[in-house]
Amino acid sequence: MKKILPIFSYILHPIFISMYATLFYLFCKNDAFTNQEKYYVLFQILIITILVPVLFFLLLRSTGHVKSVMIHETSQRRIPLILQCFLYILLVKRSIVIARYPELHFFFLGALFSTILALVCSLFKIKASLHMMAISGFTIFAIGLNIHLQMQNPYWAAFLILMTGIVASSRLEMEAHSPNELLIGTFIGIFPQLLFLYLWL
Repeated sequence: MKKILPIFSYILHPIFISMYATLFYLFCKNDAFTNQEKYYVLFQILIITILVPVLFFLLLRSTGHVKSVMIHETSQRRIPLILQCFLYILLVKRSIVIARYPELHFFFLGALFSTILALVCSLFKIKASLHMMAISGFTIFAIGLNIHLQMQNPYWAAFLILMTGIVASSRLEMEAHSPNELLIGTFIGIFPQLLFLYLWL
């Protein structure tokens, strides 16, 4: 089990959560969009939330500003978090607009506020778990979408809650975070999503 748990830290890395959430959203609202539109949305999410951050990370690592993809040092998180804020702003202003994708728009808006909170924490040298922030925010979004679309399917929520627990165990096993840091990350992931939930639920 000790060898398996760390794998989840990579599979459920924060950089992939936006893509997972978008795939879940398009799956749940399958009939609302054409296949061409779905591919277009996924391509945008791939570029903005995965490829651009990866390229930026490689640049930061080559210049010595970050050492690991997990970014263990609090001070090294500030530049990537600032970039993430700008990318989320780009998404909600230009791509995932409220008129066409209201639920997903508010998910990314919540993710933006979570990222801002994580950035504020880093400025005060408080290390919050970005893994927990991302997976817990996605879990709240999935639960809200389940209720909003009246899917009456508890399995997705149960699965994501289980994954949240596994990610927490993984981070502890890797000695990447203390329990308090996991709790802080969970809180700043959940709180903005719950606030915005009332605007579209």
